[in-house]
Amino acid sequence: MIIFGTKGYLYQLAILTLVCGRCGNPSAHALRKRVTKFTLFFVPLFPVSTKYATQCTFCGAEQQVTREQAERFQAQEAGRD
Repeated sequence: MIIFGTKGYLYQLAILTLVCGRCGNPSAHALRKRVTKFTLFFVPLFPVSTKYATQCTFCGAEQQVTREQAERFQAQEAGRD
């Protein structure tokens, strides 16, 4: 018997100050990376999908962003330090 499946991993990349598209408040947003990996016998082998999103800490709304946008957000955040 072969046991296989997928497992999700969530990484927080940065905390950004943005205006929320849903509630309109300027608040902190968590920039997150979600990676789904193929597993064989509970050992993660390779990534199947990678998605990026920001989540408003005020209302909880989550918005998908592209990899390029996520990299740009991280570069802007690193430039502030």
